[in-house]
Amino acid sequence: MRTKRVKRIKLLKGEKMMFFLVIFFGFIVMPTSWVYTKALLSQTNIELERIESKIDSQNDTNEALSMQIDELASIENIQSIASASGLSYNNSNIKTINE
Repeated sequence: MRTKRVKRIKLLKGEKMMFFLVIFFGFIVMPTSWVYTKALLSQTNIELERIESKIDSQNDTNEALSMQIDELASIENIQSIASASGLSYNNSNIKTINE
């Protein structure tokens, strides 16, 4: 009976290095970089939400101040301040300035 000889293929040093690099990048570097980019994206989204919250808060403050300006610039308020200061309201002395 003959026994079959199994031929072993010898790998060159360069081929061994390429296999090692493929395994290294495939199982270590790629998953690590994927997790890192996901964490960085999550951190960026959290910062974006924080900034949007600040913008909303500032818009609310601006709206409240705009309403306060409108109240202070009302004709009734101007007349009451003028009469309290001893001035009289004369509509013919008022000039309108257009921008």
